Amino acid sequence: MQQNVSASGLDLSTLYPFELDGFQTEAIAALNADKSVVVVAPTGSGKTLIGEYAIARALSRGKRVLYTTPLKALSNQKLRDFRHQFGVEKVGLVTGDLCINRDAPILVMTTEIFRNILYGTFTEVIETALTDVEAVVLDECHYMNDRQRGTVWEESIIYCPPNIQLIALSATIANAEQLTHWIEWVHGPTQLIQSDWRPVPLQFHFGNHQGLFPLLNQQRTKLNPKLKALPSKQRGGRSRSPRSASPDPYTVIAALQQRQMLPAIYFIFSRRGCDQAVLATRELKLLLNAEESAQLKVRLAQFTALYPELAQSPVLDGIRRGVAPHHAGLLPAWKSLVEELFQQGFIKVIFATETLAAGINMPARTTVISSLSKRTDLGHRLLNASEFLQMSGRAGRRGMDVLGHVVTLQTAFEGANEAAYLATMGADPLVSQFTPSYGMVLNLLQTRTLEESRALIEKSFGQYIAMQQLAPQQQAIADLEKEIDELQQKAATVNLTQLQQYSKLKGRLKEEQRLLKVLEHQAEEVCLHNTIQALPQLLPGAVLLLKPMGKGNSGGDRPFSALLVELLSGSGQLPHFLCLRQDNVWCVATCRDVLSVQTAVTKGIEAISVPKDWSFKPGHTRPGESQTVEIAQKIPSLTQEIPPELEGQQTRIDAVEAQIRSHPAHATQKQHPIYLRLNQRIDRLQSHLRDRRAKLHHQSQQRWQDFLCLVKLLRQFEALDHLQPTNLGKTAALLRGENELWLALVLRSGEFEALAPHHLATACAALVAENNRSDSWVRYIAAAPVQEALESLRSLKRQLIQAQHREGVTLPVWLETELIGMIEQWASGVTWAELCAETSLDEGDIVRILRRTVDVLSQIPNVPYLSAELRQNARRAVQVIDRFPINEMDALREPMLLDEPG
Repeated sequence: MQQNVSASGLDLSTLYPFELDGFQTEAIAALNADKSVVVVAPTGSGKTLIGEYAIARALSRGKRVLYTTPLKALSNQKLRDFRHQFGVEKVGLVTGDLCINRDAPILVMTTEIFRNILYGTFTEVIETALTDVEAVVLDECHYMNDRQRGTVWEESIIYCPPNIQLIALSATIANAEQLTHWIEWVHGPTQLIQSDWRPVPLQFHFGNHQGLFPLLNQQRTKLNPKLKALPSKQRGGRSRSPRSASPDPYTVIAALQQRQMLPAIYFIFSRRGCDQAVLATRELKLLLNAEESAQLKVRLAQFTALYPELAQSPVLDGIRRGVAPHHAGLLPAWKSLVEELFQQGFIKVIFATETLAAGINMPARTTVISSLSKRTDLGHRLLNASEFLQMSGRAGRRGMDVLGHVVTLQTAFEGANEAAYLATMGADPLVSQFTPSYGMVLNLLQTRTLEESRALIEKSFGQYIAMQQLAPQQQAIADLEKEIDELQQKAATVNLTQLQQYSKLKGRLKEEQRLLKVLEHQAEEVCLHNTIQALPQLLPGAVLLLKPMGKGNSGGDRPFSALLVELLSGSGQLPHFLCLRQDNVWCVATCRDVLSVQTAVTKGIEAISVPKDWSFKPGHTRPGESQTVEIAQKIPSLTQEIPPELEGQQTRIDAVEAQIRSHPAHATQKQHPIYLRLNQRIDRLQSHLRDRRAKLHHQSQQRWQDFLCLVKLLRQFEALDHLQPTNLGKTAALLRGENELWLALVLRSGEFEALAPHHLATACAALVAENNRSDSWVRYIAAAPVQEALESLRSLKRQLIQAQHREGVTLPVWLETELIGMIEQWASGVTWAELCAETSLDEGDIVRILRRTVDVLSQIPNVPYLSAELRQNARRAVQVIDRFPINEMDALREPMLLDEPG
């Protein structure tokens, strides 16, 4: 490693005060070997050094580095850090609404901005953004897991030029090897650098109303057995006991102070909870010593002199005591001050939402996690392992602490079991959130064909993971194809066509025989009817034509003429017939055995002697005696008249039987079932194969199908002419937002053309303001010109929502009217205090809406397909609303650092 370092001409001691760890040495060697790197190591272990080394190396070569982060706050912090480390003139910043020293060799930006530069849509910096860039740092790259923004990281990696080294940094990636292989596949040679070594080990605690206890056993692998022994009402799970509730912040902080475990970051998953916790600890004493209090007083005086509007804020009360909140509802200026004072040691406890864990460099001796579950858009759920690791990773300051402490607290919903589970779990794997957008489609189609665009879409991390996950499905398809091929080879030894023909003939014969039975049944019913009709005239001596019956039937299947000798009582209303047949056989027949009747009486019937020792049951037969032979021979023969339909049906049966006997496959008919079952098996497998192929195609092509759905919508709204972007499409391609088509449709509709700058700002806010709470209110009402312009857009909004719904696209189409009245008032010059007094929104939320408005307004002048008047009014609108606390320039001034307390 020393050779690599010396070859680069860099003295790393100026970058890093500690001795280099193994993973840092390995990463630097990989960079010097012109490889990209994925560095996964615990928080506080020195991952940032890898990025700083790339910066120093680039500066020594006259090259540049882009440093990307997921959050503006983190970008702002990196700006301050790099200015201090490398010099103010060498560092620039680009965020959505701010551009400072854009030609600097070190350019810090949010990852979205880097993605837009690659698309060529960030026109403020595109001309020079990639010139002489040697490396791009993707800090906190686990944000690829973010459900709403994760796709940005994938796009950035896919579209980054292969000559630029990528440096991906994260503390929490379970499937880092997959990520590395994917980056190597889509970008170039990449090496994974992993370390699980923490310079400051963590000790986990569990807190309840009885105090603080070790959470894990001595091996740090399982729950502490002593916690297992607690009564159930004080362990995990819902409990009716009031003692199962979380201990209050005052009690927890007092315990930490007593054990010398401060400073601490106390995570609470609600803004209101953070503010209330600050108030709950107002009785705490001696968090700051006299010297710290005096220095803090000077620093706060400097701050209020710079921002006199904030001099009366209640936030100052907590800061003076060494306690402060940190959440999205605060002004950015407050958050920057809190971060600075915490790093300098003047704030001992920060009550923060989890956004503070997202990479901002604010290590503490202790982190307190007040709850192991939180509310999300998808409902209440347990923290995942990566979220827990991000928060717990804030504990332990390198060079200052021997141990870092992580305190989890008992609540009514979770307890020690859940805490131990999360404390012993590894990080979660990255899951691709890659989702095509209108901007992606339009930017790709401006420079690439549809097939080239498809090739890029199929390079996504999601596609890479999908193909790995679908490997069993692909193997199943291969197995099916192999089995079908083997069966088809076996089946090739016979003529399956002939077999199928022969099988069809057999089936036809069976059907013809079934029809014959139906016709015979119908004929029998006619005979029965005729017999019943003839019953009144039937007397002994009549001649009947009977069906064949009984054993010893010498006539085969031939009907017999028979002499009716006696009428017997039947089992029902119809009689039975005792008859002597022509073959000298006695029989007992029923009406259904009679085929025809000759009612004329034959003489000599009285001479017949009826058998005496016989059961006379229907169907029974008995040979006649010698004295009945002569009479039987004199019985007149009756013939059966076969109905024409029966005769025709039999003819058809005879013809089919002749075809079967003459068919080539008749000689091997005993083997037919084997081959037919073989053929049926092949048919079933082929059906299964088609089903599996269809499912695989759907799963593997889902992202491409989403892309094509957006193409269809863009054509429908005339943003694409076939596959070429129109002026509307080019407008959308130049815009940044969650629904670029909607922004472009509105801006080119002409509805905003006549709006004055302050009205234009108000109308643009309606396109980006997201009101997530039904109880939010603003007393200001937008002016009539704004309301009229927005009302005229409702039909267009409805059309786009309906069209997206038909295609299964869920991109937001915002047209917020409840909150935007405050934008007009701010643009008209009301003070910040006056504005805040007229709304229920937190200050941070007001800033967020105004900054989003500034962001969209600042894009309009750079879109040549919009009118000159609209572009000019947008510039003026930015000027009237981009002032403190919306403008970040003051917040990014060099901090007035004091000497840190000894």
